[in-house]
Amino acid sequence: MSNSIKGVHILIFPYPAQGHMLPMLDLTHQLALRGITITILVTPKNLPILNPLLSTHHPSSIQTLVLPFPSHPSLPSGVENIKDIGNAGNLPMINALGKLHDPIIHWFKSHPSPPVAILSDFFLGWTLHLAHQLGIPRIVFYSSGSFLASVSNFIWQNINTVRSLPVVHFPDLPRSPSFTADHLPSIYRVYRESDPDGEFLKDGMLANIASWGCVFNSLDALEGEYLDHLKKKMGHQRVWGVGPLSLAGGAKTIGRVNPDKDSGDRVLAWLDGCPDGLEKSGVKFIWCIKEPTKGHVEGQYGVIPCGFKDRAAKRGFLIRGWAPQVLILSHRAVGAFLTHCGWNSVLEGIMAGGMILAWPMEADQFVNARLLVEDVGAGVRVCEGADAVPDSTELAQTIANSMSGDTSVQKVRAKELKDKAVEAVKESGSSWRDLEGLVNELVQL
Repeated sequence: MSNSIKGVHILIFPYPAQGHMLPMLDLTHQLALRGITITILVTPKNLPILNPLLSTHHPSSIQTLVLPFPSHPSLPSGVENIKDIGNAGNLPMINALGKLHDPIIHWFKSHPSPPVAILSDFFLGWTLHLAHQLGIPRIVFYSSGSFLASVSNFIWQNINTVRSLPVVHFPDLPRSPSFTADHLPSIYRVYRESDPDGEFLKDGMLANIASWGCVFNSLDALEGEYLDHLKKKMGHQRVWGVGPLSLAGGAKTIGRVNPDKDSGDRVLAWLDGCPDGLEKSGVKFIWCIKEPTKGHVEGQYGVIPCGFKDRAAKRGFLIRGWAPQVLILSHRAVGAFLTHCGWNSVLEGIMAGGMILAWPMEADQFVNARLLVEDVGAGVRVCEGADAVPDSTELAQTIANSMSGDTSVQKVRAKELKDKAVEAVKESGSSWRDLEGLVNELVQL
């Protein structure tokens, strides 16, 4: 390990939502393995998520900066993570975290060896201004893909025009995609002109485009044309696709803990008793159900019908909370993955190499589904929207068709993508090279 790498200290600032934090902590793990000294900024209730990373993997090279969570009138007292409030809490959460600007400045100026760069989530665009004030570069981390970033950049740069359009066209992007307004990222739709919280959000999103560099939990084989597009738009080559990070040898237990500690073993034992390919079992399924949130309590989301678990006991397995999704998807008995197409689920589906059945509902999911189904051809769309319920006969036929045989175009493409993802994170693979490139740039600082 060279002394030049040992002297590199960076501040990592994750956004407190599971889908954002976990891949960023996997990236932190990879950077620490390469000798980078790291400080991770979290608020008190998010600190336990770091415990496996700190105690098992990097007890000395990673430090923490724990700052009190700032209050916001739209956030219930004690809420410090999106899982406790749902996506509706993103706007106030982003604004609340913006109040950490001054405490970070104070910490930085009092540190004997302060960071040479800030690596922060794309929901924390305001940290670009913080970095400018400190005289260091800011690198934006996207827990989502470069296609979504390309779409998002266009939206925020043309926000006044885009907001009034029923269908938005993206002529500058590869393949010139179009999306109806309700299929665009949810975060854009909460923007209200002249609303201070909305303006803070807009400013942060535009700051992402102007940041010194950006890192994606993605890979060239999946999104090469969009990674190249962003390099042209940003006017430099500091755009790195380093994923799938969890496949790169991430710290497997980081944040992936289920309150029901035995559920992982039970579900794998249950799968062991299933024939190869669930299509041979008729309608067997595993269903992962969120722990109740504020939205469930207030009736915004549905609940599992009374008695359903008992009625489905012989053919279905229900998991409450976090599921060992990668292990499940990789099991020989699993023939397909019905998913909302959140980015982490897309990557985990690709890593398993199985058929993906897309049912996008909100956030980035429609954009991801478009990439997977239309652009890449590794999935089938079965439904759209959180309130939509597909015709049961049509859905059953779609599932049956997608799981019959191994020669469908989508199945072949999914298997090809898996192989390319495995190659990407190996030494000299595209994601491995980009990760090394990121470290080399940090050393130059």
